[in-house]
Amino acid sequence: MQRDLSLKQIAEGLPKSVLNASDKDLEGFQEILDQTIKVREAHKDLQRMVQSFSGPKKPAPAATMEQSS
Repeated sequence: MQRDLSLKQIAEGLPKSVLNASDKDLEGFQEILDQTIKVREAHKDLQRMVQSFSGPKKPAPAATMEQSS
């Protein structure tokens, strides 16, 4: 299930602890978000790769020759 949130919805969902956080805490939080986005993109790329390799497979030429003998 995928949900697209507006920026307003995201801002409204932030807890007060994030809103009152120090600059250092926010920098750490930003780093976590950046890494999360990288992992998410890598996961999407991996899914695409798996789908491309999961397509119809052709038998290897050597296997075809062995079967016809």
